Amino acid sequence: MTTVVAAGRRVLPRGYADLARQLVIWFGFLFVYQIARGFADRNPAKAFANGIRVIDFEQRTTHHLFELTFQNLVDSSSFLAGAVSWTYWNSEFTVVCLALLWVYIRRHDAFPRFRNTILLANVLGLVGYVFLPTAPPRMFPWLGFVDSHRNGLVQLAANPYAAMPSLHAADALILGIVLATIVRRPIFRLLWVLWPAWVWFCVMATGNHFWLDILAGDLVALIALTAVYRRPIRRFVAKAR
Repeated sequence: MTTVVAAGRRVLPRGYADLARQLVIWFGFLFVYQIARGFADRNPAKAFANGIRVIDFEQRTTHHLFELTFQNLVDSSSFLAGAVSWTYWNSEFTVVCLALLWVYIRRHDAFPRFRNTILLANVLGLVGYVFLPTAPPRMFPWLGFVDSHRNGLVQLAANPYAAMPSLHAADALILGIVLATIVRRPIFRLLWVLWPAWVWFCVMATGNHFWLDILAGDLVALIALTAVYRRPIRRFVAKAR
């Protein structure tokens, strides 16, 4: 027990108590998420109507459903299909959690703003899910989309009408911007710069988001980043002048 405590003091910037506080914050958010999911689930007709509006807008704007093209492209390669599926299921929770943990331990000074940006973006997204529930592309099979969400545990945990805005897109953009500014090796910086675009492709190729959902998610991310990092941004602009 003494060894565990000593190891925690060496590795954790502020000890076990602060780590426990961070866990309470995140589990509290998950609880709020489930409440918001309950509200969104109450009106599937509205969610499908909003999904059809998104489809109509995209078809009027581009005369094409790029999401269907991406899905067909991915289906032609088992490797690519596995890569985009892995990315979709892990980018929003596994990668975000590991990134938060890494920043918490290795770049702790950057952690509070990073955490607050993720939380703010996700809260804004939850507001969108409550007031604008939207069915994702995979729920429109008559257009050619394939629904691979057949796992019972997935159906229990996931919000089926959480397409607008895309929090996958929002969180990926936040991670890409923040991590690219605090990692030290150029190769890792490049990977984080490319990360958002890869996630955007994956969530469309798996039939989980339209590109309009991604734009909305990016807007949410930029609002959160601006709100949390407004003082550093002002100092940067002042120095640039």
